[in-house]
Amino acid sequence: MTPTRHLDMPDLFALSEIHGPVLRPGDDGYADEVTGFNLAALHTPEVVVGATGADDVVTALRWATATGTPVAVQATGHGANFPIDHGLLISTARMTDVLIDPDRRLATVAAGAKWRHVLDAAAPHGLAPLCGTASDAGVVGYTLGGGLPVLGRTYGYATDAVRSFQVVTPDGTLRVSDPDHEPELFWALRGGKGNVGVVTSLTFDLLPISTLYGGGIHFPGEHAETVLRTWTDWTHRIPEEMCSAFTLLRLPPLPQIPEPLRGGFWARVAIAYTGNPPDADRLLAPIRSAAPVVVDTVEEMPYAAMDRIFMEPQDPLPARESCTLLRDLPPDAITTFLSQAGPESPDCPLLMVEIRHMGGALARPPRLKDAICARDAGYLLSAVGVMMTPPTAEAIEQATTALHTAMAPYGTGHTLINIHGTPGDASDRSRPWTPEVYDRLRKDKSKYDPANLLRFGHTISPSGV
Repeated sequence: MTPTRHLDMPDLFALSEIHGPVLRPGDDGYADEVTGFNLAALHTPEVVVGATGADDVVTALRWATATGTPVAVQATGHGANFPIDHGLLISTARMTDVLIDPDRRLATVAAGAKWRHVLDAAAPHGLAPLCGTASDAGVVGYTLGGGLPVLGRTYGYATDAVRSFQVVTPDGTLRVSDPDHEPELFWALRGGKGNVGVVTSLTFDLLPISTLYGGGIHFPGEHAETVLRTWTDWTHRIPEEMCSAFTLLRLPPLPQIPEPLRGGFWARVAIAYTGNPPDADRLLAPIRSAAPVVVDTVEEMPYAAMDRIFMEPQDPLPARESCTLLRDLPPDAITTFLSQAGPESPDCPLLMVEIRHMGGALARPPRLKDAICARDAGYLLSAVGVMMTPPTAEAIEQATTALHTAMAPYGTGHTLINIHGTPGDASDRSRPWTPEVYDRLRKDKSKYDPANLLRFGHTISPSGV
């Protein structure tokens, strides 16, 4: 890896063509520009460019290539897992345009748009995107990692819906990539994350959905085993229209958390269903009767209100996330899981430990091949810890490692890159992909980013490096 030299003012002259702000440490607005949703990754780049459009991204990448400056990209910072301590950060947060084509059921979305922008633009047309559990997250980063939607079992991965990308490769070339133009680039961008370029916009299909049936059924945490075993058995019998997750929540006593959940330990089954509500009530009967229900928020709701289902945090926080893809969840796996995170582990420091039901459309081969390597998973195990102090961070790291090590015998050996967490060495970085897909991505990296300028975050090295 070529060492990065420090930048001086003559180096920065070419960036005067940028329409947005160009900031250095100490400048007014620098701290706000570099701070993302995940406060665990505190960025301190040597220069940050607040891009206002594709032209700014082209200029920034041409400058980075000319000066040998490594580059990172951030829209919302939800996926920030690696602090940037030098180089160039391109912020796309100003690029929020959303164009809806209701006749063709398409959305064209700029690099910094959040799912909330798309939901609000699509809803008046009775349309909806394949977004995840938090509408505050950015569209592009989510989709480049494959994108696991709330309705994934019914409709597949978000990247399955992508029609085309507008992307700037590290040489500063603006390209359009789709199945007929730059098809290898199109493949690498669908599940390969940000390894081959900076996406400035993408176009994807929308669903003709305006409402769904969803919410969370909360039980006292001491009933976790009964609820989890009931839910696991239930997942073997439900239709693809029923999407769900089992979650253990250790909620802090914060005022933004509603009573009676505030400060408690809970087992929750969250569901999203696109069939008829009366059918959902019938399907949910075994879950609701598994243990005493404390809070039940399941109801018919506008699709645009789907944040109510998983109730993700709305304010920035320092978080450590991680995941393991599981082939199945046999009885001994449930016992192992509960020994690490259940009611018999009262000192578990993890805010949330979740098992997501996969399968259905998520298991079917895509219409066009992509870089996603999670279609053989029956479940996804994920964990989140909030690192407020150094002792807490250490405890979260230990608990996270112990959980995933214990569950490894039931895993596929892979992760989902969007919630993989802080990337480690080359072996750890390769875990979202099979060896064949990883090797192909490295070859594409060698073609489009041979100097490895895009090397911050969960990136991979070119072949031969």
